[in-house]
Amino acid sequence: MKERYISDLRPGEDITSFFLAKSIAFKEGSNRKVYLDLTLGDNTGEINAKKWDISDEERTNLQQWITENIVIKIRALVTEWNGMKQLRIAKIRQTGPEDQILMSDYIKAAPEDPQEMYDYIYSRAESFRDRELSSLCTTILERRKEQLMYYPAAQRNHHAELAGLLYHEKRMLMMAERACQVYTNLNPDLLMTGVILHDIEKIDEIEANELGISPGYSFEGKMLGHLVLGVREIEKIADELGISHEKAVLVEHMMLTHHYEPEYGSPKKPLFPEAEMLHYLDMVDAKMFDMQEVLEKTEPGKFSERVWTLDNRTLYRIEE
Repeated sequence: MKERYISDLRPGEDITSFFLAKSIAFKEGSNRKVYLDLTLGDNTGEINAKKWDISDEERTNLQQWITENIVIKIRALVTEWNGMKQLRIAKIRQTGPEDQILMSDYIKAAPEDPQEMYDYIYSRAESFRDRELSSLCTTILERRKEQLMYYPAAQRNHHAELAGLLYHEKRMLMMAERACQVYTNLNPDLLMTGVILHDIEKIDEIEANELGISPGYSFEGKMLGHLVLGVREIEKIADELGISHEKAVLVEHMMLTHHYEPEYGSPKKPLFPEAEMLHYLDMVDAKMFDMQEVLEKTEPGKFSERVWTLDNRTLYRIEE
């Protein structure tokens, strides 16, 4: 059984436990000594860890076995730096069969079954009155199904977890359906098409393995990003399916504008209501995810650590 979880760690504690090594780097400090810089994870979150002043012999030994996405055992002191918890590692070792590792302890995953989420999204797309938009969505969902079963929605930040992309889309779809009940001028099929497809090219933007862990971005992801990749993909498939030019451009515009600001990658702001609503649905789900995640790690009546994705705010957990 896993001894300690990241969400439970408190500064000043000496801990011994197993963690997933999500990223590994040997770096040189200001004193010209090499140190090991790690991002460690379990199913409650991530934490930065450092093993200082590594000798040449120790570095050689570590390089023989330590790799990303394996579980390691460490002894460390929990510290705090810039308002964030950090681990100062004293000892580190590889694990073996005797440790009886359960990978479910170390992988963050969406709280719903991937197949059920996929079926929910697919059934909504299949039921559109607009058969062109239905065909566009179902075709892309079918072609991306295998990857959607595990793909995260980000390398870090919101929905960076197994099947996180499906979870993000499903919750946005649920909100979109309700928004259309309130704002009756919205075209439900067009808005839900935007929801289903707005982040679909994160599959080509982000590199990820079948554990839902992303080591970084692809060449195309770094050079173009999922907004441009999405426009390119929609144009290709819309032409293949014979979808009207106007509808294809509307969907492409939604993909291109959902980040809203140029500094976040959108060269234009939304020019019709469904595109505007898509942006806010995306923002709401991302912020609610980040708030829920950090508050689950915060004691009632206390303030959280600073949350970079929420403008470096500390959040308060209301006493129940």
